[in-house]
Amino acid sequence: MTSMTNGADVLTAAAEFDRGSVADAESVAEDERKQVLSQFPLEQWAELPLERYALGQTASPGSGPTYCRLLEFLTPNLGSIKGGSAAKHIMYHHVSGEWRLAAPLRGMEPQEAWAQLRGQFVQAFDAVAAGDFDTLDDLEVLRYGPTLVTKTLATYFPEHFLPIYAGEHLRRFVALLLGDSVQGDAPAWRSNRRLLELVRDRAEFEGWTRYEVMHFLYRHSDPRSRQRTIWKIAPGERGRLWDECRTDGVIRVGWEQVGDLGLYQSDTDLKQALDAHWPRKSGGSLTLARRLLAFRDLEEGDRIVANRGVDEVLATGTVSGNYRFETDRQEFQHTVPVDWDLSHAQRLPEPRQWRSTFARVDPAFFAKLTAYQAGSGAGANQEPQSTPVALPEDVQTVLDALKRKGQVILHGPPGTGKTRLALGAALAMDGRAEALDANADQRAKAQAEMLHGDRVHLVTFHPSYGYEDFVEGFKPDLSAKGPGLTLELTDGLFHNLCSRAADHPEQDFLLVIDEINRGDLPRIFGELITLLELDKRNLPVALPVSKRRFSVPPNVRIIGTMNTADRSISHLDAAVRRRFAFLPVGPDPDAVSGTVGPLDLAAFFEALNTRITRHLDADHQIGHAYLLRDGAPIATEEDLAAAFHHEVIPLLEDYCVGRAELLHRILGGLVDADTGRPLLMSPQDLADALATEFTSGDSGPDA
Repeated sequence: MTSMTNGADVLTAAAEFDRGSVADAESVAEDERKQVLSQFPLEQWAELPLERYALGQTASPGSGPTYCRLLEFLTPNLGSIKGGSAAKHIMYHHVSGEWRLAAPLRGMEPQEAWAQLRGQFVQAFDAVAAGDFDTLDDLEVLRYGPTLVTKTLATYFPEHFLPIYAGEHLRRFVALLLGDSVQGDAPAWRSNRRLLELVRDRAEFEGWTRYEVMHFLYRHSDPRSRQRTIWKIAPGERGRLWDECRTDGVIRVGWEQVGDLGLYQSDTDLKQALDAHWPRKSGGSLTLARRLLAFRDLEEGDRIVANRGVDEVLATGTVSGNYRFETDRQEFQHTVPVDWDLSHAQRLPEPRQWRSTFARVDPAFFAKLTAYQAGSGAGANQEPQSTPVALPEDVQTVLDALKRKGQVILHGPPGTGKTRLALGAALAMDGRAEALDANADQRAKAQAEMLHGDRVHLVTFHPSYGYEDFVEGFKPDLSAKGPGLTLELTDGLFHNLCSRAADHPEQDFLLVIDEINRGDLPRIFGELITLLELDKRNLPVALPVSKRRFSVPPNVRIIGTMNTADRSISHLDAAVRRRFAFLPVGPDPDAVSGTVGPLDLAAFFEALNTRITRHLDADHQIGHAYLLRDGAPIATEEDLAAAFHHEVIPLLEDYCVGRAELLHRILGGLVDADTGRPLLMSPQDLADALATEFTSGDSGPDA
């Protein structure tokens, strides 16, 4: 992808763009547009029935797709409105039987709500036909479905709109042509009109069709560009659907009982449906819900590994289209189109922790898989000749937040890897991204080298840490001769980091603050809290102790970590909260995928955290690090017993101090109901007892 930095660059690239490469896609798009006009003529909208509009209804034989299904799933060449739930359609029929309505329509009966919504669509059509585009902004209900509405207007009035619908994409493209940032949150249709005006004002785009403009902008400055998701997805038990998936160019998964995944607005929404159909599996339903929604939201270009069992790769693939729910199938109705590459099929030299349908795939391991060619003798046990470093998604998220805000706090329960993630982002920022996928010793060596350098500094806050340690203050001069105590003005850690950053403006400098919430942040930061805002960088202030002028350079970044079990975000000073982006780091069941005797480790982990959340709160869950040894899931009964008795139980006892009945509700038969004393048993018996208590389908005492 070519990177565009300003309007001049875009116009230069436009002159070199092969407009002929769009011809086939444009022809298909026009056919799709004619399909919409044929099935939903503009003049019939005033009488359009609800059953022809909304998603989630049982289709009558021969009725064809609803309008919303046609626009989201069956007209991709007209421009995509894919992503997220059916809420973008303003009203839809949920699988629960309820009608889900946008805020202005709530409390209305479905037909009343539809009359209101349909009326505003008709008003919008009349306004655009009359050239009165300002009226669109007054149609309150339509503002709850900006992408759908903008695609609708572009379909019926192509002379007035470009086939680009996402508000953020439109703002990015407008800024690109202006060569400057764009403020405000204008409706998508208004941003679309502004972009069209900018295009028409540029001689370089004279004679271009709107599809040529769309393809050019996305090809040369795609705002969707991100770290590609890589998922391992099993095509049925023991790969029994593989032949069908390979032939049809798709990947399919089950759980069709919950219906179309596009109708769910949140992971909790889907979890409730999963719990209703499989009540004995409710311990891990939230994780499954999140995986299913991630499957639904796969984008073109995301990568898939199809597997059979724990040691066989059937193929790798590239997502080539949008999720769809195929109601004409008896099973495995959730479907995503994939272009398969069979040349990567191979037996793995060592089994993977692939016992569930879904699993995240490490980018480095995927690079090894895709370096393999069938019959070449190479494979996942050999290093590829040249592997580009792809940043893990969580690391990229931190870097993006730092770029946007300047400061980030990673928060979550103990043991979720917050410090590891912070140092991972630091490695990437310091040009050591290859260490992220190295073994533990190599990564530790890279971190030590990084922290011995000048660009990254690690500090742990504590109650006695103060302004004089962080910014400046008078401290004893230990080198002074003679009687008495001599004080010397000393620059603090952050002052020194900012000084080095000011001397090297072309480099980024990073401060990692572990346990940031254990310090008195207003006292530590003092007046510098104002200077953390990106628009106030380089703004000088007089330090109160030395009266020297000081500023925070724009190339300084801060990552803090905090355990929410110790202190919630709400306890942080409000001025501090406003200046940090907060990224949750939660327990990761994928990290502990494995078995110990009869115990499914991930299922135990999820079920235990479900009980903790129910009886305490989500902030007191346990992190996956408690069930890891040397970065891998614990694999022996002895390690399991040590982790459970020496780490997990003491942590829970601390949370439940003085409340024996609470510990019993969390651990069930693993503790004495009266005293709260953990039962003693052999490591072998413990694995069996945990499996019985947490993974047998029972949701625990007093559930």
